[in-house]
Amino acid sequence: MAYLTEYDSTHGRFPGRVDTAPGQLCIDGRKIAVSHAHTPEGVAWNTLDIDLLVECSGVYGRRAELGQFLDAGCPRLLLSHPALSADDVDATIVNGINLDALTGREKLVSAGSCTTNAVVPVLDLIDRAFGVDQVLLTTLHSVMNDQPLIDGYHHTDLRRTRSAMQSIIPVSTGLARGVERLLPSLTGRVTAKAIRVPTLNVSAIDMMLTTRQAVDAGSANRLLHEAAGGSLKHLIAYSEQAHASIDFNHDPHSAIVDGSQTRTAGSHLLNLFVWFDNEWGFANRMLEIADHWSRHWTDQQ
Repeated sequence: MAYLTEYDSTHGRFPGRVDTAPGQLCIDGRKIAVSHAHTPEGVAWNTLDIDLLVECSGVYGRRAELGQFLDAGCPRLLLSHPALSADDVDATIVNGINLDALTGREKLVSAGSCTTNAVVPVLDLIDRAFGVDQVLLTTLHSVMNDQPLIDGYHHTDLRRTRSAMQSIIPVSTGLARGVERLLPSLTGRVTAKAIRVPTLNVSAIDMMLTTRQAVDAGSANRLLHEAAGGSLKHLIAYSEQAHASIDFNHDPHSAIVDGSQTRTAGSHLLNLFVWFDNEWGFANRMLEIADHWSRHWTDQQ
């Protein structure tokens, strides 16, 4: 753990000091307890004096499973993945959409996903300005650790048994369900597919939308450019330069709209292209949710 904190193949050397002590990981002198367990109740959370557990395994998606953490002494959980249903958590939060919905009384909160955070703020802007009728989202996502480096028998999805670094691989995605959870006015009008591509980091979303009002590339780009320079500037960026995905490695934004790729067909079919660092950008959003949530804990004390 110390080694992989200090040296990262994607984001480079960690700028601080990394040490270890018995049962502890030490970052710049700050000691972090390290446990090894296979079940939520395998750790005595109530002895660790924590306010929030950031649950990043991606394994637990139902309220009954997540409740095992609470029963074992965790006061609150922030998930780095969507719950299986909206009812399995107290709230699903995307900054720029519903961050202020947090009251401090929640025990189980999901931060959605990196793709949800990239899509929803952009889609919300287009819907408010032009009215969205139908949406088709194609995610081009960097490889993930549920894929093997070489072909291997490890997954019920046969495509995910194939070497991650040798092919472009279609995979299943719950993105449409996640978008509709945050933008319920679009329920039944969102379709999504995902394709894994052999890069280590930085992903993209190709957004195809039909709009109720007439739209052209210039008006869509002006809307998104203004948002990137306004209240959403820490969430959305805008560029028309000649980019490749590596340009956005370690970028903290949820989404970077590539205005050079905006297209329209006729007056009601709009195509947008959005980049995002699926690691660093999403990590920033999770910290913001934790910070905002914690301010309400203080208010209630």
